[in-house]
Amino acid sequence: MPGSAPHSDRPDPAQRVVLLDIDGTLIDSNDAHARAWVDSLAEFGYVVPFERVRPLVGMGGDKILPELVGLDPESPEAQRLSERRGEIFRTRELPHLQATRGARDLLVRLRADGYELSVATSAKADDVRATLEQALVADLIQTATSSDDAAHSKPDPDIVRAALRQSGHPASHAVMLGDTPYDIEAATRARVRIVALRCGGWWSDEALRGAVAIYDDPGALLASYDDSIFGHDFAPGFATR
Repeated sequence: MPGSAPHSDRPDPAQRVVLLDIDGTLIDSNDAHARAWVDSLAEFGYVVPFERVRPLVGMGGDKILPELVGLDPESPEAQRLSERRGEIFRTRELPHLQATRGARDLLVRLRADGYELSVATSAKADDVRATLEQALVADLIQTATSSDDAAHSKPDPDIVRAALRQSGHPASHAVMLGDTPYDIEAATRARVRIVALRCGGWWSDEALRGAVAIYDDPGALLASYDDSIFGHDFAPGFATR
């Protein structure tokens, strides 16, 4: 269970930063990203089923393309394919997406408690702002990093470390919120504690093991906020909600 220390023992939240994944965490977009990959791959002559793509969502294109079709992510074809995927996502998919349950209310609560909010995502910079706006949370984010700020995407820890540098906080003052095993691996390798959400489609808690706590979605975390890592000092452990 998360720690339950008295309120007086809680660290000053002004000295803490919450690192946020976006896709699957703040907006229900993981299926949409998989469809965009399937459609863009098909335009380039690669027939890859949705079921093969979907478990890889959460990684960046530098990981997905070599895994799916063996393309060097630095090759001209891979660059064109990745750009086309982004276009398809933004035009066909993004306008229809909705925030995950309770996403804005949770971020409002965190901001009210003095936490700094920083995005740490493997998404392209063009996608980050548009997706935050679609999720109706862009106005609550203080700093953001994207794949442009990291040499390697999740599950490598580069983007988490980049978000820490931009925020000016050490790893010990950070907690990450994510929804995939790739988020958990990236955070763990950067020595950042992570709270996981099942709403990104990873409903097996075994797949999310390594998180300090697991909740169904931001709304469930908000409902248990006072008993969560955000409401109390951190104590090691593995908990589910």
